Amino acid sequence: MDIDEKKQQASSWFESLRNQICGSFEKLEDENQGPLSSRSPGRFERKSWDRTNQTDGAPGGGGVMSIMRGGRVFEKVGVNISTVFGTFSEEFAKNMPGAAEDPSFFATGISLVAHMNSPRVPAVHMNTRFIVTTQSWFGGGADLNAPLPNNDDTAAFHAAFQECCDRHDPDYYSKFKKWCDEYFYIPHRNKARGEGGIFYDQLSSGNWQADFEFTQDVGRTFNDVYPRLVAQRMNEEWTDEERETQLVYRGHYAEFNLAYDRGTTFGLKTGGNVEAILMSLPPMAKWP
Repeated sequence: MDIDEKKQQASSWFESLRNQICGSFEKLEDENQGPLSSRSPGRFERKSWDRTNQTDGAPGGGGVMSIMRGGRVFEKVGVNISTVFGTFSEEFAKNMPGAAEDPSFFATGISLVAHMNSPRVPAVHMNTRFIVTTQSWFGGGADLNAPLPNNDDTAAFHAAFQECCDRHDPDYYSKFKKWCDEYFYIPHRNKARGEGGIFYDQLSSGNWQADFEFTQDVGRTFNDVYPRLVAQRMNEEWTDEERETQLVYRGHYAEFNLAYDRGTTFGLKTGGNVEAILMSLPPMAKWP
């Protein structure tokens, strides 16, 4: 399989996963019987965007944002896909594997962030991606972000991803869990952003198909475990105090994404769509 076939397979998978997840989330909206069930069930709205591609070597590609706002379950959720290509700046190329000698790149992936109406339902982040320079690799992961952590939810989320990792390599879970714990950490708060999960980057084992199958399994695992967790909590009542806790927690979440997240930096420094890049920010937050 040549590199163009690999690019096409990866981008097609991310689009398929987007469709599956959006279907799962809209199903939750339909089935909700909680405090906001009098609302119409939320639906995703899609918006395409393109990067400028005027001359050879100029930025190219684009993506599709799928955003749901003001639903019964989801206050704001984005499930975005993109496929972009172009040339890194000289400064940025120094930090990307295989780009120092040739700054051209290709990147395709899916990125998801869900902020919930109920503070009892954990927020979540998931993304997977395939990047090509003179090298190529997969990266991504998923992590739970609960304003009111629940031990059962956390255990179920981690168990699902441990089973996923174990299907591919017995060392993956411990390695990728540790990576997640270290990466999703807010230094100026001296605290973790959430309850963790898995995170991996520069996955290039020498067996492209195996790496791709693992990345696909990460996406399928997310689409299995997270909707189950939401369904278990979404019909519960919540208090004003719990909502306040959620809004303050969201402020910390936003601080991490703006100050430390590499995905945000990558998008902004490669001419990505600003609205899509900042989709991860919550619709409302507080700083006491």
